[in-house]
Amino acid sequence: MEFLAPAKVNLTLRVVRRRGDGFHEIDSLITPISIFDRLEIEPLDEGGIAFTCDDATVPAGDTNLVVRAARLFYTATGRDPHLRIHLEKRIPHGAGLGGGSSDAATTLLALDRLFRAQLPRETLLHLAAELGSDVPFFILGHPTRARSRGELIEPADFPHRLPLLLIKPPFAVPTPWAYQRWRDSRELPGIPYAVQPQPWGELINDLERPVFEKHLLLAELKRWLLRQPECSGALMSGSGSTVFAVLQDKASALPLSERVATEFGPTMWCQFAETLTSTAG
Repeated sequence: MEFLAPAKVNLTLRVVRRRGDGFHEIDSLITPISIFDRLEIEPLDEGGIAFTCDDATVPAGDTNLVVRAARLFYTATGRDPHLRIHLEKRIPHGAGLGGGSSDAATTLLALDRLFRAQLPRETLLHLAAELGSDVPFFILGHPTRARSRGELIEPADFPHRLPLLLIKPPFAVPTPWAYQRWRDSRELPGIPYAVQPQPWGELINDLERPVFEKHLLLAELKRWLLRQPECSGALMSGSGSTVFAVLQDKASALPLSERVATEFGPTMWCQFAETLTSTAG
């Protein structure tokens, strides 16, 4: 069977404090978007978990979140693993778009459906939290307010379908590194970090401060986007390295992406997407 794993963007990301356990307290509005990895999952006669991916840079062993999610499901349900999983990557990793977390959550949901386990939603959320802070969000599959280290989630009233242009340079930003640098980082002169009011809410990301200090390209990309007539706002998603523009309309995506390539070079990954009110079905 085929299952789609959506990406996400953080429309707001406030870092409240560093906790005693080394994690950070956050408050974030997260929404799924219309870019998807694809998972093909089917039972096997022989035992074990056979995992493959069309992206050779994705680890294939037990460190992979998809494999870990599958093993966690089998342990929780008392089954022996007999499974083949093939992952087609369309969400770049190290991008702040939650691709790995989404793949893990989708694996849990897919196996629950495939084997008719009918695990309670609370159990799936608990298993997801064991895999990572962003994973529970993808279990819910709709706009969400995330607090604590990201695992405390509640549905958010966000009925809007925002047109976005996602732009990622050819490098990744490790999430732990961004959080570790947050407390001692400083704002760069001339770079806009302030809250951006929007008709539907606001845009803000506290992790721009440490990431922009090291990756000046991202700071300049955001500043440039905010000067473009097609954009009503621009923000880095999560810990980066993707910066997204909120567009005035869908038709703006192509001319803006062409100017991004002219201004910043052809190695920039540009992709149109929309925010989703639900990933069900």
